[in-house]
Amino acid sequence: MASRVIPVAPFDLVVFGGTGDLAKRKIIPALFRRFVAGQFEEDARIIGAARAALSGAEYRTLAEEALKEFSAEYVENSKEVAAFLHMLDYVSIDATGDGGWEELKAKTSTDRVQAFYFSVAPSLFGALAERLHSYQIAGPEARVVVEKPFGRDQETAKALNATLAEYFDETQIYRIDHYLGKETVQNLMALRFGNMMFEPLWNNHYIDHIQITVAETVGVGGRGAYYDKSGAMRDMVQNHLMQLLCLIAMEPPAIYDADAVRDEKLKVIRALQPVAPHHIVRGQYEATDTAPSYRDDAENPRSFTESFIAMRCEIANWRWAGVPFYLRTGKKLRARSSEIAVVFKALGHSIFEGDTGPHRNILSIRLQPNEGIDMTVTVKEPGPGGMRLIDVPLDLTFAEAMAGTDSPEAYERLIMDVIRGNQTLFMRGDEVEAAWRWTDPLINGWEARNDVPKQYVPGSSGPEDALMLLHRDGRRWRDIKA
Repeated sequence: MASRVIPVAPFDLVVFGGTGDLAKRKIIPALFRRFVAGQFEEDARIIGAARAALSGAEYRTLAEEALKEFSAEYVENSKEVAAFLHMLDYVSIDATGDGGWEELKAKTSTDRVQAFYFSVAPSLFGALAERLHSYQIAGPEARVVVEKPFGRDQETAKALNATLAEYFDETQIYRIDHYLGKETVQNLMALRFGNMMFEPLWNNHYIDHIQITVAETVGVGGRGAYYDKSGAMRDMVQNHLMQLLCLIAMEPPAIYDADAVRDEKLKVIRALQPVAPHHIVRGQYEATDTAPSYRDDAENPRSFTESFIAMRCEIANWRWAGVPFYLRTGKKLRARSSEIAVVFKALGHSIFEGDTGPHRNILSIRLQPNEGIDMTVTVKEPGPGGMRLIDVPLDLTFAEAMAGTDSPEAYERLIMDVIRGNQTLFMRGDEVEAAWRWTDPLINGWEARNDVPKQYVPGSSGPEDALMLLHRDGRRWRDIKA
């Protein structure tokens, strides 16, 4: 089943930080795969820009090595690789000075779609934006893409938004969160608003609670110094998990439109209640015989930064009053797994004699590694001996059900959305600031209390205290499994 590929208009894409890790791992391979899929023609121009003194030919060699390492299609599509590399060029540029900007201007045109990808530190956003305008490189409809972190608190997020707003309108700014590009994340809206069987049940009359889990098996490794300044709350909850919560809890937008969708997400964030300290559990992974602890990886023996966090949240509105949302994310857990589990209420009464119950329908949306959806339903256990009930999943694994479909990876979809001018899957400035407004008091609270994260064993499901977060409510976490 081949999906329909909609070509985009000719474009210039300038990747600032074009020699960096993100460009090599994600951006260049994503563009190559979209080119192979036929989504754009050879008249597109992709320009890397960085401080390194490289020629265009040397940059194409760098890109070719990136494709060999990070794009499985390389061997099978050698002709396409050559055609793709022909579109690439490079400018050695001084982000805070004058070097290279006139050369960049000569390689781009305001007569076509322009996108400027800021794959650099946020401290350089202002300098890049100012020079794009002072050198008259960016046209009136140019688009700028920025990666997280979008600040480290509400104050810095506001300052970052204000810096970008000096040179670009909000309709030109694309704050990218790769989680929103995942096929299953987008299916949340299709699942909710495209199926009659779900939307009438999507409220506190039928749903008992919702769990959102993003678990990783890796530690912070070489990112220790960076991670120790952010932690799981800033690195994952304030953006990725917050976005998942918004999509699962938002009201139906009037139309499927970027601002209509983002208006409803913003309402969810504003309705989030403050979280009491006893509803937050923070943790750090311990050392093992063969692997270092979090503090070893962070090179900070007195670090209070969390590599794991779990919390119980509530949304103060008519739809969700009384329904807890349990969020958790962490490093060095049992399996790499991202899941949203919607746990429905149990039946008030069972008609089956001897049934030990309670049985619950659970809608599980798997984001990674095996994207798909399953619904746990109660059926009769096969065989003689009366009406014995068991819970079994009705499973839809996308890779199996949609075999042969061209399913773009997150960065592929999001970059093409930038070229199309579709902001639906990108965060708006007020949304980012509202998320920090809710997050800041939680961080400030545990810092003021000098809370020490609980230790947990690598390969486990996190600290024991996180289990108690649900046990106190008579509930339990779903198993973390790949």
